[in-house]
Amino acid sequence: MNKYYLGIDLGSTTSKAVIINEKDEIIGRGITNTRANYKVAADIAREEAIYDARFTLLSNIIKADMEAKPEFKKYMEDIRTVFQYRQFKRRMDMLEAKLNETAGAFLYNNKETILVKLKQIIETIRPQIRHEFINGGLGSKNQFFRDIVSERYNAEVTKAGREYFEPLMLAFDKSITPVENEMVQYNFKELVLESMKILEEKYKGLADEQEDGSKEDWYYAEMNAVRNNYKNVEMSLREHIEVVADHDIHIAKMVGTGYGRALLPFPEDCIKSEILCHAFGAHAIFPNTRTVLDIGGQDTKAIQVDSHGLVTSFHMNDRCAAGCGRYLGYIADEFGISLNELGPEAVSAKRETTICSTCTVFAGAEVKELLHNGEERANILAGLHKAIVQRAMSLIARSGGVKNEFTFTGGVARNQAVLKYVKQMVTDSYGELTMNIHTDSIFMGALGGAMFARRNISVDLPAPDAKKVKSEN
Repeated sequence: MNKYYLGIDLGSTTSKAVIINEKDEIIGRGITNTRANYKVAADIAREEAIYDARFTLLSNIIKADMEAKPEFKKYMEDIRTVFQYRQFKRRMDMLEAKLNETAGAFLYNNKETILVKLKQIIETIRPQIRHEFINGGLGSKNQFFRDIVSERYNAEVTKAGREYFEPLMLAFDKSITPVENEMVQYNFKELVLESMKILEEKYKGLADEQEDGSKEDWYYAEMNAVRNNYKNVEMSLREHIEVVADHDIHIAKMVGTGYGRALLPFPEDCIKSEILCHAFGAHAIFPNTRTVLDIGGQDTKAIQVDSHGLVTSFHMNDRCAAGCGRYLGYIADEFGISLNELGPEAVSAKRETTICSTCTVFAGAEVKELLHNGEERANILAGLHKAIVQRAMSLIARSGGVKNEFTFTGGVARNQAVLKYVKQMVTDSYGELTMNIHTDSIFMGALGGAMFARRNISVDLPAPDAKKVKSEN
């Protein structure tokens, strides 16, 4: 029996899971937003990692065909995306029922009209989302269920009329969390077969596209290859789906880490510090790493590691969540935009507005005052992002500076504006050096946990200097 090892990073804003095999190869990743229910978030992340692992096993079986035939590679990319859509649709059906139940209990005089408006909104956004998943690669954009639905729902609510804004938004706010926090079990084989039917419709409906210079030649080559040969790919996959679906992904050992790690139902020896896990995970991907910066949802950590990936010193933020993911979420709410929009808008700024406050609440008040005085939003966002990185750089300096290769981990490492200022400030302070920013940086803590689980080693953080370093607890 093959043995697999699981790491779960239960963060304050997102929960991540990574499954590795006995060769330390990542075979599955899963992620969800944490919200209020840590246990469900951990379970969902784990299930997502198992589904991802099954796709990895399937890809490994047809590896030779994927390398030699473009239609196999394209089909596997598409079927993963449609699989995600089928998962999304199940939860969307639950949300629709919950929205109707919630709005149906309202005491508004115009309740019947509200229900009609609600139905119109759902019927508008449902096909939009389906199209974006199947044809627009929405599944690869790392957006969570709430984010995908709320962006489109909110846009339609604004069109419904001012008298419907409050009840429609109230219905969503009361419905989304219970639906989001409900554990939904999916049958892998069933969803894959459903996905194949959708892909058959997609490929049959493909018309010859005229090259207009807006897409690369490889795009047309891939699309034409899969359109003409998808039946061969489908038949080949059907031979292996049963085996992959029944494969026992036996988790031999698991390790939990992250902000909410104490809430995981793991034995005490299976719980590890997030500082240890982020360092170990970053070192596994980039063995020459000696300095790690992790900006998470609730705190920021500057970590120094040795040649084995073990922590030699660290320093954490000594204030509230200012400068972390929660802070950015608060600012996004203040501006009425999504987290995904923050970074791109900040990068477009002409200059950075100076932000003085380090407290999240006070910074919010300062932002409002700046807007009132006519400052451009992009410039304010640039100033906020720069301030975040300046605080992080202070922690790096106190932990011992940047040594050898520098690796940036955590969810905030996906924010383009934060990346811009990290690269700029590290280079300005420490000169030209190798900076590692991986597309899967958000999974480093979970990866470190999985690797600790496989090695089954006991290691602790170095004893902190009480005057200089805030304990993790």
